[in-house]
Amino acid sequence: METRDPAHGISLLRDPLLNKGTAFTEQERDALGLRGLLPAHVQSMEMQAARVLTNLRSLPNDLEKYVALNALHDRNEALFFRVVIDNIDEIQPLIYTPTVGLACQRFGQVFQRPRGLFIGANDRGRIAELMRNWPYEAKLIVATDGERILGLVDLGANGMGIPVGKLSLYSACAGIHPGLCLPIMLDVGTNNEELLNDPYYIGVRQKRLSGAAYDELIEEFMEAAHAAFPEALIQFEDFASQTAVRLLGKYRDRFCTFNDDIQGTAAVALAGILSALRVAGGKLKEQTLLFFGAGQAATGIADLVVSAMMAEGLTEAEALERLAFFDVNGLVVQGRDDLASHTLRYARKHAPVHDFVDAIRTLKPTAIIGAAGVGGAFTRDVLGAMAELNTRPIIFALSNPTSKAECTAEQAYRATQGRALFACGSPQSPVVLDGKTYVPRQGNNSYIFPGVGLGVIASSARLVTDEMFMAAAHKLAELVSEGDIAQGSLYPALPRLREVSAHIAASVAAVAFQRGLAAGDAPNDLLALVSNQMYDPRY
Repeated sequence: METRDPAHGISLLRDPLLNKGTAFTEQERDALGLRGLLPAHVQSMEMQAARVLTNLRSLPNDLEKYVALNALHDRNEALFFRVVIDNIDEIQPLIYTPTVGLACQRFGQVFQRPRGLFIGANDRGRIAELMRNWPYEAKLIVATDGERILGLVDLGANGMGIPVGKLSLYSACAGIHPGLCLPIMLDVGTNNEELLNDPYYIGVRQKRLSGAAYDELIEEFMEAAHAAFPEALIQFEDFASQTAVRLLGKYRDRFCTFNDDIQGTAAVALAGILSALRVAGGKLKEQTLLFFGAGQAATGIADLVVSAMMAEGLTEAEALERLAFFDVNGLVVQGRDDLASHTLRYARKHAPVHDFVDAIRTLKPTAIIGAAGVGGAFTRDVLGAMAELNTRPIIFALSNPTSKAECTAEQAYRATQGRALFACGSPQSPVVLDGKTYVPRQGNNSYIFPGVGLGVIASSARLVTDEMFMAAAHKLAELVSEGDIAQGSLYPALPRLREVSAHIAASVAAVAFQRGLAAGDAPNDLLALVSNQMYDPRY
């Protein structure tokens, strides 16, 4: 049988990176062997997008919309990203938080076709071979082991929805070409008995690897990924807290890598605080922050805040005194024998406090930041205590999905008579109170990680540093308009994400060049450098 060029005929229609569906012109249909394989009418991308949206909006629930968008992604990437970019407010919550959490929980049931690489516990010793099976050049890898998906339970291989969704946002929000993106599931097993007994579960059916066996697999993966794709940025996503902190510390100076749950969350939270201070007044170094939760996200935020406070003139000890943590066992204080290593520096010299409202009244914070995944933790008493202490209390309920949010925007505004400076982890609707409309916005990492990734790739940076995330946070805060602030929004509107990502990328690239981490000399126009590399899906 004659072997056809893979970019020809039916194989072309089955390649999502090349397929244009009914938009192939008459001339293309003749030249590419498509005549007869498509219905006669040639449709523009705009018409195709309108059809997609009409069908999408007719579906009964968000999970079915997720499945439909995933199917579009699998058959026509340019059209998928056109729909996402042009309708980011509507589509982002469907392809990422909060819908992706439910999609991961039911991943085996909605699974249609594989995307990315699945590296299993049974693949030790041959990961390099698996990496060679990927047919494209990767510049950006997002990897997870599925142990802590969005604050939910251990979802094992079902967590593949996270790197797929994350990379979709990289392409949509920062213009990183989808052909350069590689999602990876490190399927080391799961301790979720429900999944192990689920006939539709797609992963390795064994308990999670741990200890030396786990570390050896991760080491083999990092070495193999770097060997196969030496210019690739590797992002860790949704690992368990202790594992995430440990792996970041182990690899950040060896490979071009970062952990978005730690560093991206930190940057977006810091940006929100800086925006809030434009209303509340005062400097960052004068604030007292109380964190609800002491996991990787909370301590990651705190680490960056400490650095930012030190940049304003405080010593490290003085900055640490302005931060406090409250976890499942109460205030994080010295003398507790249950503290993780990454929380020890934040243990205060203080008597034990076991009630969060008491902690607020004792420490008198100007801001509370929820990052524990405990839905409803910011009760009316909590919010009332913050309102009593502060003219403009800063209240960040950052846990997601929505069911894990510490409070809603409406609860925060009503309990504080509209004085709260609020940010959330999942989308929430505007709130009307006493005739004024408040528009809460997500402290979503999608404001940060796409731009960081673009800046690293555009500059060919060898490493990703905390200074880059600091630059990203300050740039994001600068991009919040006075109009945003006036309506209670601490972040820019989502339709500005590509603009935001470009400016953040330029700031990140500037750090890379200044610190000698980039290839060559810095160009005169860094914004042009990154903008010229941004993928814009067109036919």
